[in-house]
Amino acid sequence: MNISQQRDTAVRPRARGTERSLARRAELIAIGRRLFADTSYDALSMDDIARQAHVAKGLIYYYFQSKRGYYLAIIQDSVADLVSFAAGGVELGQVDRVHRTIDSYLRYAEHNQAAYRTIVSGGVGFDAEVHAIRDGVREAIVATIADGAYGRTDIAPLARMGLIAWVCSVEGAALDWIGRLELSRATMRDLLVKSLGGTLRAIEELDPAYPAPPPARRDG
Repeated sequence: MNISQQRDTAVRPRARGTERSLARRAELIAIGRRLFADTSYDALSMDDIARQAHVAKGLIYYYFQSKRGYYLAIIQDSVADLVSFAAGGVELGQVDRVHRTIDSYLRYAEHNQAAYRTIVSGGVGFDAEVHAIRDGVREAIVATIADGAYGRTDIAPLARMGLIAWVCSVEGAALDWIGRLELSRATMRDLLVKSLGGTLRAIEELDPAYPAPPPARRDG
């Protein structure tokens, strides 16, 4: 057996172990996403989580070190889907892409209410890591809107602030919406799209270098 073969033999078992470890970690995160979808962080103890997940509590500590570490991993994983979805759809027209992004955002808030409230409120007290996750979502939404409206993501401070202000208003509106669910998601989406149009026109008025896209009719 040559040196290369010896190295391969030594690496393959470790690689298989790593793959199993990553798969097990992903499985625990998927379980946690279901458990915390509509349940707050404080409402579930580690014993509750282990019992409902049908795993030993020590296994969760092994992969995530603490309940907080586990919860942060769950939130990061769940919003990663939202962020990647917001950044995608570049092949779509501007109006369809905006509708798609806002609809996916509202769908996430609707189906992950406890996690959404944690992200928007910043967690228990001041949690810098949860704030960072929230800021990442905001920047992804702003980049998506800027790219659709202006064809680029590197926009001037005034335009960026206008879009950030709109995103923050969306967060507040979505919080109220999931607490009441008096409007359908489609109606809520259309309302937010209309308010975005107003924001884009306000940006244009203050900075003509960023003209608002012309209104477009969306069939269906």
